[in-house]
Parts: sequence; structure tokens; C-alpha cells
Amino acid sequence: MTSDRRRAGRPRPPAGPELTPERVAPRRGWKRGRAAHVEPGSIYLGTTVQVAGLFPFVQAGSLPAEGVPIGPDLLANELVCVDPPGWVGRLTTNPSVWIQGQPGAGKSAVAKRLCLGLVAYGCKLLVPGDVKGEYTSLVRALGGQVIRIGRGLDAINPLDSGPLGRHVYGLPAEQRDRMLAEINGRRGELLHALLATPYGLTRRPGAEESTAINTAIRLAAETQPAGVDPTIPDVIRVLRESPQSLRDRLITRDEASYLAAVRPVIAALENLCDGPLAGLFDRQTTTPVDLSQPALAIDLSPILTAGDHIVAAGLLATWAYSYAAIDTARAFGLLPGQVVLPLDELWRALRAGPGMVAAIDAIIRLNRAKGEIVIMATHGLADLEALPTEEDRAKARGLMERCDIAILLAMPVSELERVSAQRPLTASEIAIVASWASPTASGLDVATMHPGRGKALIKIGQRVGIPARLQLTAAEHRLYDTDAAMRRGRS
Repeated sequence: MTSDRRRAGRPRPPAGPELTPERVAPRRGWKRGRAAHVEPGSIYLGTTVQVAGLFPFVQAGSLPAEGVPIGPDLLANELVCVDPPGWVGRLTTNPSVWIQGQPGAGKSAVAKRLCLGLVAYGCKLLVPGDVKGEYTSLVRALGGQVIRIGRGLDAINPLDSGPLGRHVYGLPAEQRDRMLAEINGRRGELLHALLATPYGLTRRPGAEESTAINTAIRLAAETQPAGVDPTIPDVIRVLRESPQSLRDRLITRDEASYLAAVRPVIAALENLCDGPLAGLFDRQTTTPVDLSQPALAIDLSPILTAGDHIVAAGLLATWAYSYAAIDTARAFGLLPGQVVLPLDELWRALRAGPGMVAAIDAIIRLNRAKGEIVIMATHGLADLEALPTEEDRAKARGLMERCDIAILLAMPVSELERVSAQRPLTASEIAIVASWASPTASGLDVATMHPGRGKALIKIGQRVGIPARLQLTAAEHRLYDTDAAMRRGRS
């Protein structure tokens, strides 16, 4: 009875319909149907400067939101941007970018996004050797110039002086002679590199052969009208005619000794003008590079099926021509801004011939001073170990080390361990990049995109890597599409 009176004297909470959102619960909560205990939260006040770094609590600050947007941070969902030229002297010491990942992971898409964004910031895009023609659509969409090298298409004269040849004859005599010597020196270096390919001598010319080549180039250039460049057939003609000035340089007293010295060189130069290379590099340049355009690409895809040796010779010629044009334009003040140089399919370029690694290495070492942003993309570091000489392999190992910005896409653990030997990676970084290399059990639906595609770990120097997902616009999906042929095969 006592308990009944106690219950009768205690007010009861209203039934369900009478409970309204406005009713405030007691400090210890309602006895039935509600949380047992609700503790009021603590409120702390501070300025945005003081509390901006509190969230996320276990993450360091992300990259500055400046430069080319890539996509959201996979951990913090913040926007991740990359700014190779803007970070120099602040986060990095040079603007070079190294992109690495297995085929289909999105290397080219990341490289093209960087190129597109940097062009929007006022840089000029120049693709010196587009082996697969992947940049053609992008360059044309930017209103730029595409030069297609192939039989029945455009040709490039390896001895072309570029814009320098069109300006040199307006200079004072002393400066003109100095510039002409520089032009002939570049011509000789390129011809030496071409002769080292399998379609030439398969080696660098010896001392006597080098003297013959350099002298023949100079004599061939002197016989051309002002403003007209010599070609490889012109050099062959001089070697065959064997003028006395050439014999004097070689110190040959009779025809037999002269022929013994130059016969291999003549045969090798003839190979560059005949057979698979006929019509590609044995005539005047048909379409000169126009550096007033916002973007340019030299498309080598028409000769891709001719074999690696043909592509190697093409890369040597187009690279030399492109860089000569850049240097000349800068010398005459015709190229004041920065230039973006994407070197996709890097392994092909490195295998183009002896000395190619040294050329790329020289570009990277000087790009900060010359305003050149080099973007190198490759499948793996194992590609660098396949170079023909130990000297080239040793230089190639340093290419990645001299890139302060590394973007790593899906790769197996074995390849990531090679990367970590040059750019230390934590166990967590290796695990997250390796997880992108193959789909999980929940990602085996063939109707969905590979779960690792477009995901990239962005490392700036020795900082902790930022994992991000590349987000493409509808226009970029059309411009960067490299799977169209595979989809046609399934249709």
C-alpha cells in the first residue's frame, strides 16, 4: 500500500502524443523510453587562425589550394592541387614532375590535366615527340598546332636551324659567325646521335669519322643560299665529292685512304635516307614549329608500326628540332613565358640512342633557370635498367631523384620497393598504392570502373604523400580517352 501511495504522489511523464520536441529532458534523462543520461557538451571559442589546423586531428595540413586542381583528398576530402612552377623555392627546389604507374592506371590523364591547367595559367605546351598521338586531341582543342611525321605526311629536316636560321643573317658579322658555328655544332651532335641508332653505325662515330661529318656539314651549309638549311643528302654529296678542304682536315693523301675513312659514314647516312626512313628526315622541314601557338605537338604515331628503331630515330630528330626552336626563341626574346614539356612513354625516349639520357638529364638540371616544366611519365623503374650502357643506366637512376614532385599511381609492391629505394615510402604509403593495383572482392563488377584508376599518391620531396582521386570533366573524358579501341572491340 505504501508503494502504491508513493507512486500515486509522484507526477508521471505525459504519454506518447503529449511528448513534443520542445519539451526539455531532465539532467539525468527520462526514466523510460529516452537516453539514460545526456551530458551537456563543452564549448570552446577561438579565432580561425588558432583553430584552423585542429581538423583533421591526426592529419598534417594538405597541399596549398593553388595551381592545377587534381581532385579530392581520399582521407580529408579536401581539394588537392599541384603547382610545379609556383612551388619552386617554397615547397620544392625544381618544377620537374615524375609520374609512375602501371598501364591503364591514369598516368597520361594526370599528365594531360597538369598540361591543360598550366596552359590556362599562361604556359605554352610543347610535346616534342608524341609517340602514340595521345596529345593530338588536347592540342587541337586548345587551338594549337599538330605536326604529323610519316610517309606522305610531314617531314622534319634534322639539320634544320629553326627560328635561329631565319634571324641569324640580320645580325652583325661577328655575332652571325658565332651563331652559325653554334647551329653547325648542334647539327653535328644530332647527326652523331642518329648514326648511333641501328639504322646508322649502331655506335657513336670515331674521331676521324666525326671530323669528316662536322666538316661536311659546314661545307654543305656554305653552299646553300642564305636562309636555306642543308639536308642529309647534301652532306652525303659533299662526302662523295671529297673536296680538298675535307681531305686536308682528314690528312688523307690518296683516294683509297679517304674512302677507307668515310665509307662507313656514307653508308650509314644513306640508310637514314632510304628504306623505312625514306621521306621522313631526308628533305626540308615541311611544317615549321610555330611557337606563337598556345600548344604544339609533334605526332609520331604514323611511324609507330614501323618498329622501335624507326621511332627512336624519330624521337631523336623531333626532340633536337623542338629544343633548338625553344632555345632560339628565348635567345631572341620570342618566348618570354614558361614551357610545359610532357615526356610520356619515357622508356621509349631513353632507349632512342646513346646520349639520350644525358640530354634529358641536362634539360632537368637547367629547367628552373630556363622556365621549362618537364613532366616525365613511365611504367616502372625497371624500364631504366634496360638501357644499353651502364653510363646511361647510372644517369637514368637519378632522373626520379631530381624531380621534387612524384605522383605514384597503382603499382605492385615489388615496384614500390624499387621506388622506395630512391624516394623513401612509409609502409602505409606502399600499402595504399599497392591496394589500387588490383580490385577487391567488392570491386569485381565488370560494369564499373577499376577502383584504383585515377587514384594517385602525391609526394612533395620527403613530405607525407597525399592520396587523391583525379576527377575529370566530361570534355576531358573525351580528350583523354585511351580505351576507345577496346570498347569498339566489345561493341
